[in-house]
Amino acid sequence: TVVGAAIGAVAGGLAGKGIAEAVDPTAEEAYWRENFSSRPYVKGDSKFEDYGPAYRHGVDSYGRSKGRSFDDAEPELTRDWERVRGNSNLSWEKAKDASHDAWQRLSDAVERAVPGDSDRDGK
Repeated sequence: TVVGAAIGAVAGGLAGKGIAEAVDPTAEEAYWRENFSSRPYVKGDSKFEDYGPAYRHGVDSYGRSKGRSFDDAEPELTRDWERVRGNSNLSWEKAKDASHDAWQRLSDAVERAVPGDSDRDGK
């Protein structure tokens, strides 16, 4: 039983990793371009061009997270924001919610495909 559980956990982790690696960044950008203005952290006159890099940062970072939670990875995301922000006018404090939103969307997709709590968020 213990061996079966361990094999199942490893297989589930590998499947989750495969799903994360199979993310289509173009499809994610299209989703966020269409939906960003409805998010509670987006102010009325904001442009996607400011939030787009933050969503992309969340998507890219999730793929490199190796099963870590957003909170665990945040110090690295904070550090990397200046490098990846492009022309975004957002500080990390304003971009963080968008990055977390994109991260969580992917995490939720993985958890729907692979049973378990891959990001340890209790869902």
